[in-house]
Amino acid sequence: MKREDTVYEGPISITRTGKGFFAYDPDKEDLFITGEDLGGAFPGDIVKVVRTGAYADPRTRKARAAGKVLEVVSRTRERFVGKLVQDGGRVLLIPDWKKMYVPFEASGASLPLDHKVVLQFTGWRQGNEFPSGEVIEDIGVAGVHETEMRALALSQGFSSEFPPGVVTDAKKLEETGEAMIAEETKTVIPWNEDRKSQARRDFRLITTFTIDPADAKDFDDALSVRTLPDGKIEVGVHIADVSFFVKPGNTIDAEARARATSVYLVDRTIPMLPHVLSTNFCSLNPDVDRLAMAAVFTLDTEGNVVDRWFGETLIHSDKRFAYEEAQEVLDNGSGTLYEELATIRDLAKKIRVRRVAKGAIEFDTPEVKIELDAEGKPIAVRLKERKETNLLIEDFMLLANVAVAEELSSLGKKNGNQPSVYRIHDAPDAERILNLAQFLKVLGYDLNVTPDGRVRGVDLNRLMGEVKGKPEEYLIKTATLRSMSKAIYTTKNVGHFGLAFDHYTHFTSPIRRYPDVLVHRMLKHYVTGDPVSKKEMEDFERLAVHSSEREVSAAEAERDSVKMKQVEFLAGRIGEEFEGVISGVTDRGLYVELNETRADGMVRVSAIGNDYYIYDEKRYRLVGERTKKEYALGDPIKVKLIAARVMERELDFELVP
Repeated sequence: MKREDTVYEGPISITRTGKGFFAYDPDKEDLFITGEDLGGAFPGDIVKVVRTGAYADPRTRKARAAGKVLEVVSRTRERFVGKLVQDGGRVLLIPDWKKMYVPFEASGASLPLDHKVVLQFTGWRQGNEFPSGEVIEDIGVAGVHETEMRALALSQGFSSEFPPGVVTDAKKLEETGEAMIAEETKTVIPWNEDRKSQARRDFRLITTFTIDPADAKDFDDALSVRTLPDGKIEVGVHIADVSFFVKPGNTIDAEARARATSVYLVDRTIPMLPHVLSTNFCSLNPDVDRLAMAAVFTLDTEGNVVDRWFGETLIHSDKRFAYEEAQEVLDNGSGTLYEELATIRDLAKKIRVRRVAKGAIEFDTPEVKIELDAEGKPIAVRLKERKETNLLIEDFMLLANVAVAEELSSLGKKNGNQPSVYRIHDAPDAERILNLAQFLKVLGYDLNVTPDGRVRGVDLNRLMGEVKGKPEEYLIKTATLRSMSKAIYTTKNVGHFGLAFDHYTHFTSPIRRYPDVLVHRMLKHYVTGDPVSKKEMEDFERLAVHSSEREVSAAEAERDSVKMKQVEFLAGRIGEEFEGVISGVTDRGLYVELNETRADGMVRVSAIGNDYYIYDEKRYRLVGERTKKEYALGDPIKVKLIAARVMERELDFELVP
């Protein structure tokens, strides 16, 4: 944010009721901006603001500094997805984006009412009630499963369809991909031959396998395992060699840069790369030769790394495991590749113990899995349990990511401080940690926090251990996660607080994350001695920022798709009673999260009972004025479902006496 005399520039926050807030001084309360003074700004826009005096809240009569938007410098978004409705003699688009506080007046050659459409913002003339926009795409009839899933993705800028140039190049790869791999195999050398050679190493005779979700179609990573004559264990973390096919400047690379990530909705994947790469030539499928980039580790029996190697490999996966299938082999103590699975499980446990002791935070919250029928209707909502096999894969992916980050940092310094892309997680904001400590105290937990708001990972792990198995476990883990800084991509390494690593990057998922592709290219540059172009280096920070932004957008689309299906699943259970926990308290009522499905909704304060309830902000509770009945954050509660609005992704509850 820049200050020029009394003019400030930065992002604006706007509530759904059209009230603006602008952070202009870290030591002062945000400027309050009325709807009349928003100057046509949308939530998140970069704006220029000037102070205008004071504003007195009519409810509390409390005065605060006020401001006015002078200019919208740049828009956070100019395309909006929503439903077209008739409003007198005009057609309005009601945006799906919940942060948007006004509808749009729609124009276009076709304005199909009750359809979801994509609208291009065209302006907001002074004096007009609403902004204007032109309909550029008809998604389909609102409320239909296919329409709503596409709308969720398009609202965040993701499309399942690739541009014509990408489609053309993907078709060419269908014809040439296998030949490209075959040609590359001619130049490979045996794994243990001449460690200084830059040639691709042949791992096809070493036991190799993948472990992924049962419904996975793209396999980024594989593990090779063998015991050496001296008793040490060699584990190769082989990652799909996307950069072999996706070169800087080609059409597929340009589209992958723009997308920056794959998106995983409840019923589909919107891939970063065309399917010919994501599920075929780049995917480490079983029983075929595939190209990889690898970090190969020699470990002692305690899981300590005694040697490591980085470079290009050729693998031939012997087995494609689902997590459940690999877990069954371990549980039975026999079966396909039992010895190899048991070996890496035992090593992973030892690696994990050391990481946690160092301060890596173990949140381990279960993921919601929604089962759909052929028409896309939800028929079951389950919590996915993380198995031992999930953890062992995670442990070796972390090991590889750290090792590659350390290698790139070291080699970058030797080559004139050349940049790379890191995955960083800064220490949490002091104010958030102090607020978390206060929140926990209300729930009866003490978090060891310094007076200036610093906390250690080991103390957060102690807290996670204390709440394990208790009704408030999920709530506290969620609140703690929200108090953490956001992990982002950048060329400026500050380490990873949550994982307790000094160096960390993303190397292990280049099929679905563009930063991993950049990291592969950097590693290849260093391994082969090929110089990094000035333009590539200049692009790194911009691409890191862009990738971080697209990651957030993808996460919102994924979260919204889950929430929509949770609400749709419960829409057929109006009138039923559920056990839950109070997950939020406001002056408007109680937010409740259901234990069974993790769906959340609201009990409005007007529906709580025959009393007037006062909001105690400091202790996160509502207190009955006459009865002194309390409803506090974290309390177990029983509720009845009284309304389910699928399109709005909202549930309403009432208390069960």
